[in-house]
Amino acid sequence: MTGPHRAAWPIAALLVAYPLWWALGFGGLAVIALAPWMALILLRRRPIRAPRGFGLWLLLLAGYVISALMLDEMPPDTYGEFSAGRMLGYLMRLALYVSLMIMVLYLGNLTESELPQLMLVRMLGAMFVATVAGGLLGVFAPRVEFTSPIEWILPEWISGNSFVRNLIHPTAAQIQKVLGHASPRPEAPFEWANAWGSNVSVLLIWFVVGWWVYGGRRRRLAAVPLVVLAAIPIVYSLNRGLWIGLGIACAYLFLRLGARARIAVGSAVAAGALMFFLSPLQTMVAQRLDSPHSNDIRAFTVSATIAAAGTSPLIGYGNTRNAMGSHQTITTGKTGWCPTCGHPPLGSDGQLWHLMITQGFAGAALYVAFFAGAIRRHWPDRSPIGMAGVLVMILTLLYMFVYDGLVTPLSLYLISFALLWRNSMTSREEPAHGPRDAVSATRHGWEEIQVPDRSPLPSSPERRIHGRGEG
Repeated sequence: MTGPHRAAWPIAALLVAYPLWWALGFGGLAVIALAPWMALILLRRRPIRAPRGFGLWLLLLAGYVISALMLDEMPPDTYGEFSAGRMLGYLMRLALYVSLMIMVLYLGNLTESELPQLMLVRMLGAMFVATVAGGLLGVFAPRVEFTSPIEWILPEWISGNSFVRNLIHPTAAQIQKVLGHASPRPEAPFEWANAWGSNVSVLLIWFVVGWWVYGGRRRRLAAVPLVVLAAIPIVYSLNRGLWIGLGIACAYLFLRLGARARIAVGSAVAAGALMFFLSPLQTMVAQRLDSPHSNDIRAFTVSATIAAAGTSPLIGYGNTRNAMGSHQTITTGKTGWCPTCGHPPLGSDGQLWHLMITQGFAGAALYVAFFAGAIRRHWPDRSPIGMAGVLVMILTLLYMFVYDGLVTPLSLYLISFALLWRNSMTSREEPAHGPRDAVSATRHGWEEIQVPDRSPLPSSPERRIHGRGEG
């Protein structure tokens, strides 16, 4: 496969060079830095294509703009004052939402010759390799951290903001007492340990497609030890949501694949389970399941978030808020005599709850409808890319209950959405498969496999946005 076309360099810079962005302090904000270049490439094309269902995302974005009207308001039983930090967090999230909108349109309007589907999938696979490396760093050198260049440049009133600091200060792991003692939870090269958990599961899916399903002998030989190595930080992440997501992924594949592929998946899962139970890792999983210390905290913040959202159900409050008290006491915040009184801000326990406090029930409903609609439209696509993309959409709806979508997870969700959209266009253009594809399909047991050609994308399956406002 040749190198990327010059029009594809922004997405290559985002995915393949992501560890560099992380080291520089941009990390999840890299998509914001690259969005203007994507927009320039996009604006040179007429007409601009948009996927079906994209109006829901535009409504979500419009709702977030309107929610700024509530930034200085306080829901009942919350505390805090309108500050520069609250405004800064709002503007960063707004910039991210706009950048992601541009990125999806940019990806969908690149032709197959400019950005082949398989190349984009393998860019995500390269990011998986970096994620595994970062996870291993977090396990074996958890206290590695450093001040990034962007952190040096920014004034203290910006870099000192807790939300901003998580984005710009590279750390290998979060040290938490999940098991009753200090233990590392890998987060490199992302902003939080939970973001690492969400991202590694999504990237693993695309790694398998690009390196195993569409891979030659060398790629498949390299894929096996990489997946085995990934199991170490996956277990050490102590991430129950990630573990559940991987279980759902296995069940989904077993349900949707052909008979031969089911046998292969079942055999691989059985072999992996045997290796796991014979390893020391199973002890750590058992300890984590016996230590549900975060359940009470989540229950408190979720119930308080729902109550707060009920006071502004249509547009929310634009940003998160802090609740009075915690699940243990009516005291607010940590003190010298009450170190356990602190708690996460409202909306910090999952993207669904974040949307409720920032954009009300209406925003949360639009988010669910956007990704659920993608599942409904693309479920019939039984190609490897189609099935993988639908699986990511399913995981997106699962993770919204336990993981924040901001910052990097939402980027990967929408790149996966763009892959589904592009696949629907190329599959309509070239339904027949060449001999090489048929052999690959037989080898891997897929009922159907589609490798897009390099011809320009057709215009029939998607809507068009004309430069002069035509409908």
